[in-house]
Amino acid sequence: MDNIKAGKDIRRVVGLMSGTSVDGIDAALVEIKGDPYDAAVRLVGFENKPFPEHVKQGIFQLFDPGYATVDKVGYMNVLLGELYAQAAISVIQKAGLEAQDIDYIGSHGQTIYHHPQIENKDGFPIGYTVQIGEGAVIANRTRIPCVSDFRVADMAVGGQGAPLVPFTEYLLYRDSCHTRLLQNIGGIGNITVLPAGCAAQEVYAFDTGPGNMIMDGLVSRFTDQGKGMDYGGAIAAKGQVDHGLLVWLCDNDYFDKKPPKSTGRELFGDAFIDRLYQKIREEHISFEDAIATATDFTAWCIEASYRRFILPKHPARELILGGGGSYNATLVSMIRRRLEPLDVQVLLQEDLGFSSDAKEAIAFAMLADCTMAGRCNNIPYVTGADRPVIMGKISLC
Repeated sequence: MDNIKAGKDIRRVVGLMSGTSVDGIDAALVEIKGDPYDAAVRLVGFENKPFPEHVKQGIFQLFDPGYATVDKVGYMNVLLGELYAQAAISVIQKAGLEAQDIDYIGSHGQTIYHHPQIENKDGFPIGYTVQIGEGAVIANRTRIPCVSDFRVADMAVGGQGAPLVPFTEYLLYRDSCHTRLLQNIGGIGNITVLPAGCAAQEVYAFDTGPGNMIMDGLVSRFTDQGKGMDYGGAIAAKGQVDHGLLVWLCDNDYFDKKPPKSTGRELFGDAFIDRLYQKIREEHISFEDAIATATDFTAWCIEASYRRFILPKHPARELILGGGGSYNATLVSMIRRRLEPLDVQVLLQEDLGFSSDAKEAIAFAMLADCTMAGRCNNIPYVTGADRPVIMGKISLC
């Protein structure tokens, strides 16, 4: 923090991210130059560290509140802190640097429960969220200050604590002449709208619905956990969309709810996928057709979100895809088929010289940079918060 207050112009920051798909830890080392709100950001190094299989399964078990007892959550919180620290050290070494060369770390942590809906049963407006991966462990293992647990500050002022990445997308991708859409496809899909020439308070974003989550869940069930995903969309490419099943998937109140809104495994997780899988088996829908339908459902979620909540106000010229779903060629093709008739060109992060893999980890490095500078780093219109706040808890070493 002293470096920022003293006017340090160039900061080296590690961003850490693990998402709802629980694929592993993304670690991005970036160089940030200038004011946090108008900085030049350069990716210096990136790595993905897959979780050990037993850790991955342990995280998935914690998504069930009935299983997630305090001892299990507490243990995994510290274990993930150790693993995040190792990922940070690894990407620093890969870049040919040492810990003393790094100013701080920004870690999103692993979300195990997200409940932004307000409850008033005890006389207070209570919304809550749980991210694990102890920042104090990261800071003390690496000997680098760590910013973590970003979401709760936004929720403390009435926000949903999500999505957070639109703030950094505004800093990096805004355009003075054209409206841009940024669609991330992780376990959940989320879209950011950057109206042409917008100020930060004019940005809006929301979760479009399932991203890879349902596709991955069905592949796992059909293969008895032999496979965890449809690599490149190869399975879906062999199937045909079952339109009756697609209609059933689209019949969900979430898609009619106006933004700001966010969702997660609480709505589209294992219980939903189990019901879907049972329906698929009862209707004798093939493996390939089921995955093709789930893939097109994700594309439909994006199209429906654009038609209902964006197109009437901000017709867009292009949509930029990022996240793991952007590597699914069949999904990308389905999104293009749905959006290009609406005059929206679908691009990949790589088409603009960016990295789909590193995008969210870079975002949390930038969010941490704002935290350490004492600068607000949420967008109230996006999250529904009452006011801008400084998100993130600082662990010193």
